[in-house]
Amino acid sequence: MDEADRRLEEALRASGARDPREFYRERLRELKESNPDGYRAAVTYYRETLIPTVAGGSEPPLQAWTEYGRQLAEAAAPGRTVAIDATGRARAYTGPADPDALVLHLPRQPGRALLVGLPAALTSAQRATFDVLVQGKQKLAE
Repeated sequence: MDEADRRLEEALRASGARDPREFYRERLRELKESNPDGYRAAVTYYRETLIPTVAGGSEPPLQAWTEYGRQLAEAAAPGRTVAIDATGRARAYTGPADPDALVLHLPRQPGRALLVGLPAALTSAQRATFDVLVQGKQKLAE
């Protein structure tokens, strides 16, 4: 795991991207309570796929972690994942994520969008999308 952590840290420094591990940990804690089978599958994927993939260098670390976040979101609330570009336009997420995209998972059931990936800095359009869909704000900040 040390090599995987080193590669991720290096990628974060080089790109200026935000470290996704904290909000993925929170999602994992929620999943443990709401979907034990999904939680076990996520832990297995982390140990058997994510860490070896990142440590071995077979996939860029941020790309691998975004895919893990997408899987966590899907386990928490089945739906579809979208990438929001700098202008606020959404498209189906197909991976790898554009490093400047805001990646959200939209549950099929009514509820807030789940954060999958953040760019280094949100544009005003991405901020508005995040505020409304993820945080549930009814009024945009001025």
